[in-house]
Amino acid sequence: MEEKIRIIDELDAKVGGRFKLTALLQKRIRELVAGAPRLVDIRSDNPIDVAIAEVRAGKVELVPEDAE
Repeated sequence: MEEKIRIIDELDAKVGGRFKLTALLQKRIRELVAGAPRLVDIRSDNPIDVAIAEVRAGKVELVPEDAE
């Protein structure tokens, strides 16, 4: 449990807040479920695990919708 809390705190600091982290993970998970290719190589098939690993690796970032 402490490991999960540490990871969330790490991601929170990396992204700039829990709200931004939640929005980023939700968006990326939807993309993965829709068939987007993975940006990291991990064993898990769970899109949540993949999205978290991608954020940790710095492979995805939150882009405002009007900038897309």
